[in-house]
Amino acid sequence: MARSVRSDGRLDTGLALVCVLLSVLALILPRHTREGFAASLRTTLLSPLVALEGRAASVRAAIRARHDVLLTRGQVATQALQVKAVADENTTLRKLLGLSARLRDGFVPAELLPARGGGDEFTISLATGSDAGVQPFLPVVTADGLVGMVQSVDRATSFAITWAHPDFRVSAMSVDQGAFGIVQPHLGAGAERWLLEMRGVPFRATLEPGTLIVSSGLGATYPRGIPVGTVLGELSTPEKWARTYLVKPAVLPEAIGPVLVLLASRAQRGVNGVWTTVNADSAARAVAAAGDSLAKAAAFDELAARRAALDAAADTLADSTLAFVAGGRGTGADSAVGAKADADSARMGARGDRLVPARPRSDTVKRRGAVPSPAPRTGPPPAPASRAGPPPVGR
Repeated sequence: MARSVRSDGRLDTGLALVCVLLSVLALILPRHTREGFAASLRTTLLSPLVALEGRAASVRAAIRARHDVLLTRGQVATQALQVKAVADENTTLRKLLGLSARLRDGFVPAELLPARGGGDEFTISLATGSDAGVQPFLPVVTADGLVGMVQSVDRATSFAITWAHPDFRVSAMSVDQGAFGIVQPHLGAGAERWLLEMRGVPFRATLEPGTLIVSSGLGATYPRGIPVGTVLGELSTPEKWARTYLVKPAVLPEAIGPVLVLLASRAQRGVNGVWTTVNADSAARAVAAAGDSLAKAAAFDELAARRAALDAAADTLADSTLAFVAGGRGTGADSAVGAKADADSARMGARGDRLVPARPRSDTVKRRGAVPSPAPRTGPPPAPASRAGPPPVGR
């Protein structure tokens, strides 16, 4: 064992001396001789090491390039997310400014704060309190609709429950006021947990999917006309005297940002016409009514055209009848026929609510070539003619 260690040490020492001698020799040799010797070594003995070094350099360069690409992609993605977040925030703020312009007064803007003590997912903290006039049981809204209700108030902060809170209730109705009910959290499983349900709808009232649901104003908390959500469909329940509908909230949880707190004075005055989206269903009905009106107008135009055609035909028939009557008053038989025609014409005129002249017009008589009746004679009446008879026969 000791001999092997000694032999290995001597071999290493010898190799080190050889390397030193070669290094000295390489330094002593002329430049062109040294370069030729190095080239021959690289192409013979050191060629595997040179190839391995080249591959290692290529791999190192590829890794560095990929790292730079990933870093650039991450920076671009971060910037894009920041731009989208800023754009979404700007859109929300513009909508909120439009809502505040329509409200004009009677509200307090508020920013969201982190929930107290960790809080829960159904409660939000607002950066406004009693110093700004906020009180419990005031509605919290955004430009899209109803968010919730103020629950407790401090001097500088307040805490509100959202529509997802198990204690949330709001009296609601369809936008056309055809159905009323109570909206509350659905309390389902999974994604359905973040939906609402409208209970107590009369069985005779049927709501189609897409119908807008707004607050009805019943009670002292939520004024009438705040969008609550849209109907998704009817739920099957054991209640046979009322219907229950599944409702999609107007304000989604991730869309809750800056909000407005409606003060009591504004809630008492109402918010009619503030949310323009409540008129969507009315606009659809107006379009349908306009279509019906156009159809009725077309039907009336067609009826008027038909009546005009019938009137023209009746006038032509009346002119022909009058001409016939005017030309046939000479003889007794013709007079009878003319009288009958006059009676029929008068009857037709009375039936059609049209005024038929009792006497023929002069222009019609001239146009038809009829002979006018002679003018009445003046003076004493003519003597009666003697009845002619056979001459008397003498006896």
